[in-house]
Amino acid sequence: MTNQGFIYERAAETFLTQAGLELIERNFRGDHGEIDLIMLDCETLVFIEVRQRRNSRFYSAAGSVSAQKQSRIIKTALAFLKANPKYQNTYCRFDVMAYRDLYDSPLWIKSAFTEE
Repeated sequence: MTNQGFIYERAAETFLTQAGLELIERNFRGDHGEIDLIMLDCETLVFIEVRQRRNSRFYSAAGSVSAQKQSRIIKTALAFLKANPKYQNTYCRFDVMAYRDLYDSPLWIKSAFTEE
C-alpha cells in the first residue's frame, strides 16, 4: 500500500468509527484482491473500498470502482466469510468511501454495489 493509500484508509476508518461503526479488519487479502476496511454497522458487516482521486478528468473517485473491481471485492468478501464463519449468517453490504482530498468530507456511498 502506498503512503497515500494508508493515509486515506486511516482517515476513512476514523470517519466511520466516529459514525458508530466498529473495525473488524484492515486490508484483508484474498486470492482475488484486498478489502480496505471491514467494519460492523450495528448488525451489518460492511466491506469498504476507499478511493481517492484529485483529478476527476476521467472518473471520479467513486466512479473508479469498476464492475471488475466490484467483482474482485465480492469474491474477496466471500473468502473473508469463509475464513470467519461467525459472520456467515450476517447481512453484508458494500460501501465506497470516496475522497478528493483530506480537507474535504468524504463521499460515503452506502450499498454502493451488490452481489449479483
